[in-house]
Amino acid sequence: MKRDRDDTDFRGLKKMYEKREAGCIFCEIPDKRIVLEDELSYVIRDGFPVTFLHSLIIPKRHVKTYFDLSQSEINSTNRLLIETQRLIDVEDHGVSGYNIGMNSGESAGQTVFHCHIHLIPRRDGDVENPRGGVRHIIAGKGYY
Repeated sequence: MKRDRDDTDFRGLKKMYEKREAGCIFCEIPDKRIVLEDELSYVIRDGFPVTFLHSLIIPKRHVKTYFDLSQSEINSTNRLLIETQRLIDVEDHGVSGYNIGMNSGESAGQTVFHCHIHLIPRRDGDVENPRGGVRHIIAGKGYY
């Protein structure tokens, strides 16, 4: 267009989404572990689950934290988060709630420095008192 003055160069965008890091467990995940995926993200079951069907939603691009994701990757991970929740609900009718969480930075408990979102199915009675949920990350702060 004659008046289109946007000179944004999108040629490198596809290459950005293909970034992988050698030695990263999430960049090198075997295809057989993938439960769901789209162009930008995928879902696996957690290798060390805290509950049955505990899942991880992971961007394909090697990026350290959620705060480093592009808007397209945020949309992708959110879409897969919702789709995974629906699949879990179909597979296990005993699920009555969910915790969604991510660790961003070493001081927050991040040990694998490739962004991943935990979807943890919860069931009535799985802990004595669930009140406070994720607030229990810091001891003594969950009850209010």
